[in-house]
Amino acid sequence: MRSRPGTVTVNPDLPDPAAPWIRASRLAFARGPETIFGPIDLAVEGGRVLVVEGGNGSGKTTLLRVLAGLLEPSEGTLCWLGAPREPWRPAPGELALVAHQPGLKPDLSPAEQLAFAVGLSAGRGAMPIASALAAVGLEGYEHLPVRRLSAGQRKRVTLATLLVAPANVWLLDEPYANLDRDGHALVDRLIGLQVRRGGGIVMTSHGHFAPEALPCTRIAIAGCAG
Repeated sequence: MRSRPGTVTVNPDLPDPAAPWIRASRLAFARGPETIFGPIDLAVEGGRVLVVEGGNGSGKTTLLRVLAGLLEPSEGTLCWLGAPREPWRPAPGELALVAHQPGLKPDLSPAEQLAFAVGLSAGRGAMPIASALAAVGLEGYEHLPVRRLSAGQRKRVTLATLLVAPANVWLLDEPYANLDRDGHALVDRLIGLQVRRGGGIVMTSHGHFAPEALPCTRIAIAGCAG
């Protein structure tokens, strides 16, 4: 069984959007009287990485969950390709979230996890499941229960979902966490894939990502909880 990442094949290019994939104006989130983050403005552009910076508890993860449609913003406007949406409900194939905690079913295998992800997606330009697992270094682990995998291998399973269920915008919460040096290189290749095909990326990261390597915009947020 091998755990070294393989070759990642670039998916077909996306159409060049006339507007940012996502534009947020005065976006904020609060729990009761407590403001978690905002108000902030941001744009998620095709072929660029938006890096969200902030200390522990600043609201970075909460922001990604709002953009993913898992939490309702307290105020502000969200637009998809220039058109406001209310409520914000991303469609299949528009957004993919890789959370800091993988959220995998412990008794399912990596192949079964990816099959579930394919069933929820639009399936456009998807890589076959076996090829995706080989690309993230999990060839030979396809049918083991996830509970028998290491933390880094579980993270690789979640990264493989980006290949079998491609999306216009990736939301990556600490994508380098729990990964070794080979895993960091894998994340770099995946980010490069998405940028080259014209997709957008919003990511949080503590120091590994090198912005000079790819088109990158940075924003800082400050809040009370994350």
